Amino acid sequence: MSLQSKFDQVIARYSDLESKLSNSDIDNEERINLGREYSDLMPIVEAIEKLKSVQGEIKSLEEIISDEETDIDMNRLADEELNELKNILPNLEQKVKLLLLPKDEADDRNAILEIRAGTGGDEAALFAGDLARMYQRYAETNNWKFAAVSISDTGLGGTKETILEISGRGVFAKLKFESGVHRVQRVPETEASGRIHTSAATVAVLPQAEDLDVNIEERDLRVDVYRASGPGGQSVNTTDSAVRITHLPSGIVVTQQDEKSQHKNKAKALKVLRARLYEHQRQQRDAERAAERKGQVGTGDRSERIRTYNFPQGRVTDHRINLTIYKLEKILAGEALDEVIDALITEDQARRLAQSA
Repeated sequence: MSLQSKFDQVIARYSDLESKLSNSDIDNEERINLGREYSDLMPIVEAIEKLKSVQGEIKSLEEIISDEETDIDMNRLADEELNELKNILPNLEQKVKLLLLPKDEADDRNAILEIRAGTGGDEAALFAGDLARMYQRYAETNNWKFAAVSISDTGLGGTKETILEISGRGVFAKLKFESGVHRVQRVPETEASGRIHTSAATVAVLPQAEDLDVNIEERDLRVDVYRASGPGGQSVNTTDSAVRITHLPSGIVVTQQDEKSQHKNKAKALKVLRARLYEHQRQQRDAERAAERKGQVGTGDRSERIRTYNFPQGRVTDHRINLTIYKLEKILAGEALDEVIDALITEDQARRLAQSA
């Protein structure tokens, strides 16, 4: 389909939605759905109209310049204006093409972010804690809401597993490329000889699912309750409040013990289970695009090594796009993480544009 045909299609759909929304007979649910689509199309239509306006002005100026009866001063002014418009035209065309790219349906969703210590023992757990704090600070810089769903402390300042809920505008769109293995290279405080150790933590970013997205049947769940325990195995609760939920069809298991209430733990566990099931369904739907996904910026595979944080050199390297930034402390503080994330988003857009050409 030509670019002009896509323009016509978008504008026709926008006009159709405008007409339908003016109809007072449609029910509230349909009005909400149509309104959401209308809002999504509005910036695309505005960009197309701006592009067409500039293209029209360029054509008019070229006609003025080519007209032999145009006086010298008018010709000079038209030529200056023409050069200015031709300079902004490529950016307008690029903007429209980006807006026309198929949108990930999950981009506007909140996210469930899971961080687990990998190879490296206590040092890996400390690094997992560093990553959790990095995402918390990054959430704060973006004015997102941040809540801990579950934290499994090691008792030494690190975490074996942390599950976070981050909500706000465009959360998943920004964080979705963070899934994978994050590696750290540094000298542990307990290392007397000053040797650099390498350890890792795994990050998984899941779009938060709503009740309507995933239908969970009670008969498909096995719910086990047990007494919660803290670091080192000591009891932190005298009642059977911890909950383990197993989704029998998929084999997915979620445990939750942070709350003293069994009901609260079950509610939190179900929220995480729903997100994992939703992501599982998304991956199944994307299976036919497996070859294409491998050509994009990361597949979201948790086993893929995506980034290295090297403390002796103060650098962070994202291996998917060969990007190295010497701002390790600022990145871990959440201040410069956007430099990495924005580069990943730009690279993904460039590849998708190339594939759609």
